[in-house]
Amino acid sequence: MSRENRMFGLWPSPVSSSALAAGLRLGEPCWDTDGRTLGWIEGRSDRGVIVVQDVAGGATRDLTGYIPVRAFVGYGGGDFTLSHGAAYFVGQADQCIYRQELAGGSARPITPAFGAASTPRVSPDGRWVAYVHTYEDVDTIAIVDSQGEHWPTRLAQGRDFYMQPAWHPAGEQLAWIEWNHPNMPWDGTELRIAKLGFPEGGLPVLASSSVSAGGPSTAIFQGTFTPDGKGILYVSDESGWGHIYRRDLAGGAVAMLTSGEVEYGIPAWAQGMSTFAAAPSGGVVAIRQRAGFHTLVSVSEAGELREFDLAKVGYDTFTAPAVSPAGDAVAVVASGGKQPSRVITVDLATGTQAVRRRSDSESYPLAGLSAPQPVSWASFDGEKAHGLYYPPASERFEGTGAPPLIVIVHGGPTSQVTAGWTPMAQFFATRGYAVLQPNYRGSTGYGRDYMLKLRESWGIYDVQDAKFGAESLASRGLADASRLVIMGGSAGGYTVLQSLVDVPGFYKAAICMVGVANMFTLAADTHKFEARYLDSMLGPLPEAAATYRDRSPIFHAAKMQDPIAVFQGEIDRVVPREQSDTIVASLRARGVPHEYHLYPGEGHGWRKQETIDQFYTSVDAFLKMYVLFA
Repeated sequence: MSRENRMFGLWPSPVSSSALAAGLRLGEPCWDTDGRTLGWIEGRSDRGVIVVQDVAGGATRDLTGYIPVRAFVGYGGGDFTLSHGAAYFVGQADQCIYRQELAGGSARPITPAFGAASTPRVSPDGRWVAYVHTYEDVDTIAIVDSQGEHWPTRLAQGRDFYMQPAWHPAGEQLAWIEWNHPNMPWDGTELRIAKLGFPEGGLPVLASSSVSAGGPSTAIFQGTFTPDGKGILYVSDESGWGHIYRRDLAGGAVAMLTSGEVEYGIPAWAQGMSTFAAAPSGGVVAIRQRAGFHTLVSVSEAGELREFDLAKVGYDTFTAPAVSPAGDAVAVVASGGKQPSRVITVDLATGTQAVRRRSDSESYPLAGLSAPQPVSWASFDGEKAHGLYYPPASERFEGTGAPPLIVIVHGGPTSQVTAGWTPMAQFFATRGYAVLQPNYRGSTGYGRDYMLKLRESWGIYDVQDAKFGAESLASRGLADASRLVIMGGSAGGYTVLQSLVDVPGFYKAAICMVGVANMFTLAADTHKFEARYLDSMLGPLPEAAATYRDRSPIFHAAKMQDPIAVFQGEIDRVVPREQSDTIVASLRARGVPHEYHLYPGEGHGWRKQETIDQFYTSVDAFLKMYVLFA
């Protein structure tokens, strides 16, 4: 069949902007203790809903549709758990932990409505619920009884942050991750194991505790006791890569279960995150990551590794694995470059997968979507940077010449783009644009040394690695050097603004979403989780004041001359709207072509479907005006 030649950037997409932006956000698959019920969280516009299913063949049903579910500690996450025939979840409106019987009835709060809660975890006997709590910027590990008859009490306090509480199978010990400012959780954390006391008629108390792994310069992620209770599993980056270790509780011997230049950990940007699950038969089921692509593997206690071949069915990334209490299956959220997210279960014996929930209708043809490809290039100083490249894709059209390129910079900045379903990249690739998502130096997924490259160099390596990545693609004929666009949100939005300051005229246009413009006000106004983040990215104040000024786009806005569209959530508490307001005021005063879109009721990113639709429509029109038809 012949294909029509059309100008790159003017292809009709196989799907509408609404279809690409639409769909459910799927997360946190979780099993009830009997292994018969599977649950997960669905984000539907600005509401979170717990959905459950009898894995023997029952239909899915909403468990909490009348009470929106969402935890607000830090960036959120750790919304719920299932245990002993009930769901325990955090109510979005009041941040209480609620108990909802799976058999039906009304949910009832078991904690009072003050502060914010996250990551409820139920003891093996079903009597107690440990969780992360924050109130007036004081974080704790708290505990309450599962019926809510007692006033909650604090088990642990005194550290700046806590996450990932986990019970010992005997119910007499609790583990968690903790750390202090100025560290972020990928800088250095500690795994603490506590022994509990059980006074008659009261809540458990802390009897003693000790640090089992980690330190100021070693990041520990996700402590999980082995099902036999003899050891604890965790991810540590002490080798330079995030690998899984097992520590014997009796003798303290430590064994490294995985190895190689691959990652089993991820930066803990949110509560409730996980990359592995302990199997009742011993060993773990884990997510192994290399160059942005994931593999689901099982690892025995002796370190023997087995891969599940799921790439053949379109899955390139996985999140939040949860092994059934029966030990026969793992539930996980899976997606791929051409595959929207699904909740699936994988039979641990045969490797076969069953789809439990699709995030959207999956109605668009695979041939009309773009598959991400790993790419690398030499940056300004000769060192190598990495990323993912999406070529233009269409069933019907072929472009003439090199395509326009959109460089989409990830947030964080300590984060990573992976090869999973990325609606934004598909939106542009199916309209004839090429897309580069750089994992600039400072990103995770390429070892600790690569991540540390951005220390005190934010605004340098991210800007230059993105620029040199675009130039590299253009030199290979994969992008049109005269039609380059840079786009990003949050920390990526900062890279957009700083690029327009440092390399004016290099990009034809820019898209900035909730971008940082002033490092001084960011340090003063952002939320507790990131209040000292800039100590490592730029240096501590007041010693590094000159660096803060040099790397703040607002103080050099006069250099900005390229057309830019700015998008901001009105109630963003991470990057407050003042950051966008000040940049836009400068653009307006100097007559620089720009647009400003302020979204009421939205925070650090868009959740409402109407906002998402408006955003994509506005970006599409902006690029046609300033890139395609300019």
